Amino acid sequence: MNRTDIETEVAKHCTDRAEAARTVRKTFEILAQALKNGEQVTVSGFGSFLPRVNNARRRRHPATGEILAVPPKKTVRFRASPKLLE
Repeated sequence: MNRTDIETEVAKHCTDRAEAARTVRKTFEILAQALKNGEQVTVSGFGSFLPRVNNARRRRHPATGEILAVPPKKTVRFRASPKLLE
């Protein structure tokens, strides 16, 4: 299911499809901004989105054997609610 599918499902419960699309887009914008700011986002009964930073590390290039420095990277982890897993 993608964003368009979600917009279609929400539109079934709204008076206007454009309103549903704006609502879904704004919801995802708010979630994304909160995660960019390092905030945890919890949706009750669905799950939690946890911002994380993978530490810098050293890795070996498989073809040349050269040691490379991999910089830190921001990622998001999703932890599903027990209710969702039932």
